[in-house]
Amino acid sequence: MAKKINNKSSRPDNIVIRDSNIIDECMALESQLPTFMRDYFIYLRGAVAVTTRRAYLNDIKFFCSYLIESGLYTSAKSLAEISLDDFAEISARDVNIFLGDYCNRYYKEVNSDKVLYENNNKSLARKKSSISTLFKFLYRNEQLKDDITGSFNPIKLPKPQPDAIKRLEIDEVANMLDAVESGQGLTDREKDYWLKTKLRDKAILVLFITYGLRLNELRELNISSFNFSRGEFMIYRKRGKEVLMPINEACERVVKDYISFERPKSDDLADEYKDALFLSLQKKRMTARSIRDLVKKYTSIAMKTSRDKGYSPHKLRATAATSLIETGFSIYDVQNLMDHDNVTTTQLYAAHRKNLKRDIVENFNWLDEDTPLGKKRKD
Repeated sequence: MAKKINNKSSRPDNIVIRDSNIIDECMALESQLPTFMRDYFIYLRGAVAVTTRRAYLNDIKFFCSYLIESGLYTSAKSLAEISLDDFAEISARDVNIFLGDYCNRYYKEVNSDKVLYENNNKSLARKKSSISTLFKFLYRNEQLKDDITGSFNPIKLPKPQPDAIKRLEIDEVANMLDAVESGQGLTDREKDYWLKTKLRDKAILVLFITYGLRLNELRELNISSFNFSRGEFMIYRKRGKEVLMPINEACERVVKDYISFERPKSDDLADEYKDALFLSLQKKRMTARSIRDLVKKYTSIAMKTSRDKGYSPHKLRATAATSLIETGFSIYDVQNLMDHDNVTTTQLYAAHRKNLKRDIVENFNWLDEDTPLGKKRKD
């Protein structure tokens, strides 16, 4: 059953409902965890985005489950029974063993099957961050006598290499857009769907490669997100940020074409989907999975590879960033457009640019008589 809301904020209903659903998940997690963490739960509500709050709570639930399973730190039989006194006995060494030994490789019973789980260093670093935040808060809140987090072992994250960045080349972008325009490269069954969705698919791909949108930023777009008379549209980004983005002529054209000629009319839609921009053939807002599959299909055609080797929407985000830098836009402008927290992330895309050093020195020739530098030297 659709959730009814009384929305008095500036945010659209789908964004409010999405966040409300995540908050409901958080509250369900909190109800399972020890009551001495209540102040910490309140702290999280005001300190981090709802998605981060959910991730932290899941990590802490995982850690508490480990405490019970190991039986080394508590005699509790359920998560809620773990006491503050139990936590006071935990040392930095205990946490280091949990992160460095248990989390690397462990088994869980899932539907009577024994399933192996492994975490890479990025996942371990997030778990460490979640646990550190909890222990630091309990110390600052005078619930624990000592702050043990300073003795947690560091987790080394591999430095991203520019050459490892996956993105489409310029000619591959052209191939992708040709495929969605003509249907070339699609199977007969895919063409049956393409005939009904090609304008939608084209609008999705053009928005991805123009703005470098995150998957959920695109998925949550509404018709009301766009103000064509003012030439702008609203994006709802991570951490609750609302960003007005100018819309260029190409993006405006593909979005308008989809709305006018292919998208089902509002009278044929359930109330909760009347404003949703990108709809499935079932007349519902597209799922994240369906958008991923769509992108994977067209990028695989562009790269002339199998469907399973196609790229994710995040690779189109990398394509947008690299293409903008190669076109000549500054790193800081691209950082702003892409919503990167740190400019070093954007610099990776700049470093990926092929033959960058060659381009620099060839366009900075002191002895070329046709350049101002050469003329000045000759004089």
